[in-house]
Amino acid sequence: MHDADTPRPLAAKAPARPLSGEALVPGDKSISHRALMFGALAVGTTDITGLLEGEDVLRTAAAMRALGAEVADLGGGHWRVAGRGIGGLVEPADVLDMGNSGTAARLLCGLLAGHALFAVMTGDASLRKRPMKRVTDPLSATGARFATRAGGRLPLAVEGAADPLPLDYTLPVASAQVKSACLLAGLSARGITRVVEHEATRDHTENMLRHFGATVRVAVEGHGRVIELDGQPELVAAPVVVPGDPSSAAFPAVAALLVPGSEVLLRGVGLNPLRAGLFATLAEMGADITRLNPRTEGGEPVADLLVKASALRAVDVPPERAPAMIDEYPILAVAAAAARGTTRMRGLKELRVKESDRLSATAELLAANGVAVTVEGDDMIVQGAGGPPAGGGDVVTHMDHRIAMSALVLGLASRAPVRVDDAAFIETSFPGFAALMNRLCGEAALAAP
Repeated sequence: MHDADTPRPLAAKAPARPLSGEALVPGDKSISHRALMFGALAVGTTDITGLLEGEDVLRTAAAMRALGAEVADLGGGHWRVAGRGIGGLVEPADVLDMGNSGTAARLLCGLLAGHALFAVMTGDASLRKRPMKRVTDPLSATGARFATRAGGRLPLAVEGAADPLPLDYTLPVASAQVKSACLLAGLSARGITRVVEHEATRDHTENMLRHFGATVRVAVEGHGRVIELDGQPELVAAPVVVPGDPSSAAFPAVAALLVPGSEVLLRGVGLNPLRAGLFATLAEMGADITRLNPRTEGGEPVADLLVKASALRAVDVPPERAPAMIDEYPILAVAAAAARGTTRMRGLKELRVKESDRLSATAELLAANGVAVTVEGDDMIVQGAGGPPAGGGDVVTHMDHRIAMSALVLGLASRAPVRVDDAAFIETSFPGFAALMNRLCGEAALAAP
């Protein structure tokens, strides 16, 4: 695990030749978290292949172990989980440390709410700043009790409900984490748990619930959906093949688009429509990205992506696309910095409560590297250079892995190198990022400054 007291600066420079070759990006983080949790709640033994072995997911594996599931690392992304059944988790002997992972912390609140046990959860300095009230408020209606620091922040104590009530909750903001927490709590409740979202968010939880045998009904209403879960199902162990994470694939993809002459094949990328907003936006910008060998694995659409360098043009990104690409705005902003014209990204309010205030951090990243950028309310406006941006800046990552990776991709496409103050947090979602990018570049384009 990363020692937060030892920052690891890293710099990126334009490579001497185009990016080329093929790569397998790490497994999908969202699906990896859920595979471990559902495996722990299922009856029987769940085989997981392609699991993301970044710090965030390893925290979830450790938490499931602490709650009584048998979790075995068989090597090479192959894991096995012997579950306890719905309601069968045991009280942990110690505090659950969720590291940097907001997904793990929020989903775990839902899972714990439906179990008659006491648990305490904490995280690193970044996670301890992030709001948890958005999940603890609705989950309190199950009968679970939560105690947090001021502002609903970690460390957090939960006393789960012995006989949890089903929830009927309308999400005030688009959040797959809140939706998933409510559904996880609903597994232990008698009756039907109902969640209404005005904007559709990633549906990995619904897909995986069905994969493990739960009854889930989804009705589309406008841009949103109504999800109903029948409580107290018997979840039965099922194999999970974790696809490549589209949020991780975004970084080598944008690098290949921006470095002239590049051609890169990214294998086995998950392309769930509720996650693929970035690729839809890049296509509108003129990106040459071809989907090869489309297939379905574990209920999720997957394809290989052939990415070729492209002259990008500015676009206006509508706010309703935000839930499908909420993690990709920093790297989209990098693409916009090299595009021709002015790109406007609308409705980015949710970026303010990520690992950092990602809206401000992204604007700072661009401004430090000679890119004209403004923030108006919840919109970000980027003036594209129509070619390589100036670069040459020092970027403060705010302990945010996506800000770090976005800045380093900018360095590959800029006229002068870009330096980040700490690249250590990249390991939370993309182990081996620098090595993979250097292999595609054919040189150590990313290296310690």
